[in-house]
Amino acid sequence: MKKARKLDAVSILLRAAVNAAAVLTAFIVFFIVGYILFKGIPNLTPSLFALKYNSENVSLFPALVNTVIMTALALLIAAPLGIFAAVYLAEYASRGNKLVRAIRMAAETLSGIPSIVYGLFGMIFFVTALHWNLSLIAGGCTLAIMVLPLIMRTTEEALIAVPDLYREGAFGLGAGRLRTVFRIVLPSAVPGILSGIILATGRIVGETAALIFTAGTLAQIPDSITDSVRTLSVHMYNISSEGLYINQTYATAVVLIALVVLINALSSLAAKKMMGGRNG
Repeated sequence: MKKARKLDAVSILLRAAVNAAAVLTAFIVFFIVGYILFKGIPNLTPSLFALKYNSENVSLFPALVNTVIMTALALLIAAPLGIFAAVYLAEYASRGNKLVRAIRMAAETLSGIPSIVYGLFGMIFFVTALHWNLSLIAGGCTLAIMVLPLIMRTTEEALIAVPDLYREGAFGLGAGRLRTVFRIVLPSAVPGILSGIILATGRIVGETAALIFTAGTLAQIPDSITDSVRTLSVHMYNISSEGLYINQTYATAVVLIALVVLINALSSLAAKKMMGGRNG
């Protein structure tokens, strides 16, 4: 009886601790977002969305366009590489393979490297060695390398989570491995794959240090991928460090939050559409 009561007391304490941690986390998130909205929404003026940036309007529109372009470019490079690498690791590589273990360890290690290290690598390799200078393509390639381990690991976990029964059923019907992977396994893993891409998108949109070293800080919409650009996060850093446009900084933060929420909502909608079409 005493042991049972002790276990019940421990269970109650653990449940209370878990609930308290959840409430505290939610409070912190809502407080930060609410504070930014409170400070930023009143400063959202039409001049902030002017087509061209100058020191009077401090327009964020060029940075907003650059953020969307940079995100699309980085994902266009990283997503196919990460997904195909995960397919190889999960579906083709033999279990216990030393090369597979080395790749996984490298991916996990690269996931924890600070972004400024990626920025220094991008500056040395893309900007200096390849003579791309501070440009959209240099920043996009650097971000692609930065989020590649994240996309690869999340995709691999999503593929591993697909039941082997699906594969066995496809093989039993005469389908080959390639057809099974692309017609059965990958569609079943779409929600997990999109979750990884959403996480990667959030990291790309919020990245600052790596882009300062590789993409530059020029506030204009680029004419080509070799032009220097400034994303929203870099724009926020620049105008806040000047100390003259703090109100505009909060307004830019509101737009950045709205952009992330919009991207996540569209990704979730796309996942539901794809799963709905498959189930139908």
